[in-house]
Amino acid sequence: MTNLRPAMAGLGVLCGASLALLLSVPAVAVERAAASASSALLETGPEAGLKTGPEEGASEEKQFEGSEEARRVIDWIASSGDNRSLPYVVIDKKAARAYLFSAKGKALSDAPVLIGIAPGDEATPGIGSKSLSEIGPAERTTPAGRFLAKFGVAAGNHKVLWVDYATSVALHTIPTGNPKEKRRERMLSKTIEDNRITFGCINVPKVFYNKGVSPLFQKKGGYVYVMPDIKPLEEVFPRLRVQPFLDAAVAGS
Repeated sequence: MTNLRPAMAGLGVLCGASLALLLSVPAVAVERAAASASSALLETGPEAGLKTGPEEGASEEKQFEGSEEARRVIDWIASSGDNRSLPYVVIDKKAARAYLFSAKGKALSDAPVLIGIAPGDEATPGIGSKSLSEIGPAERTTPAGRFLAKFGVAAGNHKVLWVDYATSVALHTIPTGNPKEKRRERMLSKTIEDNRITFGCINVPKVFYNKGVSPLFQKKGGYVYVMPDIKPLEEVFPRLRVQPFLDAAVAGS
């Protein structure tokens, strides 16, 4: 089964609640909320790690820096139309990188990401109702799966792209919460080992978010595909098992 949250269709109702109700959302949402109020956010330019497409004379294959699993999923989405004519982002946890695509499947940009500090592909049951102090290090995972993501309001009246509202997992820029975590430096480093630092949310560069994700997902939302750390790829995305047969049938028709 995929991790598409059934209740996402009611996100508009949830996000239209009063501020008092929003503040009743557990403190874990705060860590994942400050998408627009940070002086420490990555700025535009080369340091943001954003690629707007292959350089002249270079092929997309040479530009791809992700894992083989991410490559398979990207190919599958393009072949199957699984994104249902909506924009989408592929999060490659093993490469600590995000890939942004238009509704028509055109590769638009990619950028480094920060993800949950603990390897793992499931959210701890009930984690969405816990405070930050109640979440242990082993629970700070970024769940794998296919999610229908939409913009909504988090605690503090901040707008975020909710990947999975039920478990308080969102995609947003770097928050100002704790300077000692050095999230900016981690994102800019050449290694991927230090990109695991969040409580489960996906942190992306400011330019990637504001000039890529935000305008594309603003109207109808889109899909976020998160690659697994541990689980077999076909367990997270079952349709990968049958896609080769579907492709063969189309080729032979």
